[in-house]
Amino acid sequence: MPLITLPDGSQRQFAQAVTVMDVASDIGPGLAKATLAGEVDGVLVDASFEMNDDATLRIITAKDEEGLEIIRHSTAHLLAMAVERVFPESQYTIGPVIENGFYYDFSYPDGFKPEDLDKIAAEMRRLVKDAIPVKRFLISRGEAIQFFRQKDEEYKAQIIESIPSDEPLSLYQQGEFVDLCRGPHVPNTSHLGQFKLTKLAGAYWRGDSSQPMLQRIYGTSFFKKKDLDAHLLMLEEAKKRDHRKLG
Repeated sequence: MPLITLPDGSQRQFAQAVTVMDVASDIGPGLAKATLAGEVDGVLVDASFEMNDDATLRIITAKDEEGLEIIRHSTAHLLAMAVERVFPESQYTIGPVIENGFYYDFSYPDGFKPEDLDKIAAEMRRLVKDAIPVKRFLISRGEAIQFFRQKDEEYKAQIIESIPSDEPLSLYQQGEFVDLCRGPHVPNTSHLGQFKLTKLAGAYWRGDSSQPMLQRIYGTSFFKKKDLDAHLLMLEEAKKRDHRKLG
């Protein structure tokens, strides 16, 4: 019977193991809808994380600083899923969160063009509308390497080979898309509506000039449209100032 302690000191007792989302739903439907993830005993976890014993819990929503990073990391996965659908010949490599946004590197023989970003963004919006559930599962190192090689995702297999053998591996799945990641991620893709793909760039695999050149797609995302619009306006004004300096 886990006893869950919340940040305000209040406690809730449950008759059986509960997930972060179960606790949020027990508190109220509004909180459940807003829940992105949780912090259990000081560790960030998915909303589906199950608590079997007594624990302290902080529910992560858009009001929390960690929430924005989770949104951006999940949007990077959304980007890779959309690219895989629109350009099935591509391979996805790594896609971290960076300051003010995220990027994802791809190998694509034909090369992306600037106008391709609109096609990719349109597919991302369709995936958001579908509210695809995001699920985490553990996998052994050997199984993970075999899984990605069977999918012709050689870059992912190489990443896994470089991870220490005693480090646990987790994969995240949304629809047909599967990616290697520690997480946490949003419960479903409906949380990822306010994004913008901003530019294309080149990047060597693992930053090594002797390795293949990849294409990097940059983007940013926010909880609210007004915050996204304000950020894009700031970028546009900065670009204008750079042009004036050049002039």
